[in-house]
Amino acid sequence: MPEKWTRRELLWRGAAGVAGAYLLGPSLMRASAPAARVSIARCHTYAAAELIPAMARMFDQLGGLDRIVKGKTVAMKINLTGKPNIRVGYYRLEDTHYTHPAVIAATAHLMGKAGARRIRIVESPLGSADPLEEIMLQANWDPKLILGAASKVEFENTNYLGQGKEYVRFKVPNGGYMFPAYDLNHSYQDCDVFVSVAKLKEHETAGVTLSMKNCFGITPCTIYGDGAGEDEPSLLPRAGRGLVHFGYRQPSKSAPSEIDPKSPRDDKYRVPRVVADLAAARPIDLAIVEGINTMTGGEGPWISTALTAVKPAVLIAGTNPVSTDAACMAVMGFDPMADRGTPPFENCDSTLHLAENTGVGTRDLKRIELAGIPIRQAKVVDFAAIRERRTHASATPGGPLG
Repeated sequence: MPEKWTRRELLWRGAAGVAGAYLLGPSLMRASAPAARVSIARCHTYAAAELIPAMARMFDQLGGLDRIVKGKTVAMKINLTGKPNIRVGYYRLEDTHYTHPAVIAATAHLMGKAGARRIRIVESPLGSADPLEEIMLQANWDPKLILGAASKVEFENTNYLGQGKEYVRFKVPNGGYMFPAYDLNHSYQDCDVFVSVAKLKEHETAGVTLSMKNCFGITPCTIYGDGAGEDEPSLLPRAGRGLVHFGYRQPSKSAPSEIDPKSPRDDKYRVPRVVADLAAARPIDLAIVEGINTMTGGEGPWISTALTAVKPAVLIAGTNPVSTDAACMAVMGFDPMADRGTPPFENCDSTLHLAENTGVGTRDLKRIELAGIPIRQAKVVDFAAIRERRTHASATPGGPLG
């Protein structure tokens, strides 16, 4: 806890005491939240001949990749949500809900060209301690294509200690919504640059999953998962993050407990707040959201609503995750200024609003400079219209909680 609080921190803490409220001085916080340029690109295929130039143009429009990664160690959080043996129909995992390996490799390749010293690709697969190479092989990927995309590319499963000797504590500025700090794998401290490479998707619990929600998975299941140790972290992860979703118990006692154990045990209240906490505690330096091929209806095959594979043929990138996610929402046909009760946040709180209110970034498109193709041209697939048409069936109980 800081010894001296800024005016923003005092405002935040005062508002945080209001039961059920999260509108923490909205006009002040929105006005002070930083804005950053976001680039939107059209890309129809994952072929390197089209993908790499499209991504290179985006990074150039953001001021150049070298200014972000040259001479630095990069941690790149990808999205491998759900077990690799569960698919949407006969579609490949990467064509619906996994970050596509070609995008991972292209990002690593361009970072290598821009002078990155080391690139560590990280993910915390659902309740698994398997090496990421094994998860990729189960998904019918060739890990060597990613490892060979640049010099000094490596993988680490951050679901447990991995190659580290101890967990690292990341304090949440302004005190946090759900936890005051989070204990994470060493990779999230060892890097100079943290990159989120996400898939453009809706989410059954959080409304949408974009660059910020992708980082919900940086929490190790040994501490925040079902089967985590009571006093100390378990040696290996055992299951998903139901503990965080529903709050039926606290994390391992070695990690900070919840700020308010009497807060709602509702995952649609809790998950957005944890995501906003993490976006503040471990800032995202570069957000990349790929929607060349993706899906509507949810974040993975375990969702019981009507899931449809779609081809938006779009890539979005920015140096501020809130602004990047706001552009993504607009491309999907949603209003990034939407709050609880309005699609896609019919039953949950807006992660974008929560993160904006703690000063991470603005979601107001009027304050965000957009480069590349305009939103009206990028909106090939109208997720909002599809969401309105389909039935609002609830998700099947027992699906992955990650």
